[in-house]
Amino acid sequence: MSEVGATLDITREVCPMTYVRTKLKLESLEPGTLLEVLLRGAEPLKNVPRNARDEGHEVVSLEARPDGTHVLLLRKQGR
Repeated sequence: MSEVGATLDITREVCPMTYVRTKLKLESLEPGTLLEVLLRGAEPLKNVPRNARDEGHEVVSLEARPDGTHVLLLRKQGR
């Protein structure tokens, strides 16, 4: 698997800022770059992956961590 190009911690953010921050970070990356997003809570867990997919990015993985957070791995698609 490719190396993570950037990490974004949105565990303290609330919707809609969770995806706004994710989108801004994705826009700053080159196509094909992997972005690791740390998130917490039901709304971000549902909304961030869905919004990323809707914008054409690839959801590579979504894993729960023991501390109650999740790690979302997104691959930026070309644009």
